[in-house]
Amino acid sequence: MGLLKIAHVPPPAVETSATVLEAVQVMAEEGVGAVAVVEDGELRGIFTERDVMLRVVLRERRPQETRVKDVMTTPPQTTSRDTPAEQVLSYMLEHHIRHLPIVDNAGKLLGMLSIRNLLEHMVEDLQHEIHSLDQYLLNDGPGG
Repeated sequence: MGLLKIAHVPPPAVETSATVLEAVQVMAEEGVGAVAVVEDGELRGIFTERDVMLRVVLRERRPQETRVKDVMTTPPQTTSRDTPAEQVLSYMLEHHIRHLPIVDNAGKLLGMLSIRNLLEHMVEDLQHEIHSLDQYLLNDGPGG
């Protein structure tokens, strides 16, 4: 399964020069909990709801004046489009990551994967598998 099928593509992103308020506005408009932070099209960091709470609100910074580059998580942890979903899930759980940028071999940003979307996709796959097994068992009648 390609991770890009369940990720936000194109990924929500802001430039490093954006303010925290601008980044939060993008997050609200896109309905996401994180944005990629880019500079000249290259991934420089990730800005998350957790960053808002711990690096802006808790430190009483002004969102309309604070630059996202000063409070983003960097360097960003990333994954490739071909990494197996189970491996990505284990990594995200182990490292307490809720959003993971997907990049190509050159480091170009392709999408943003959320643990919620990943889990929803995996649950759907399991439901289909259970349904298929149920059908197999129900169709296997006497002499079958």
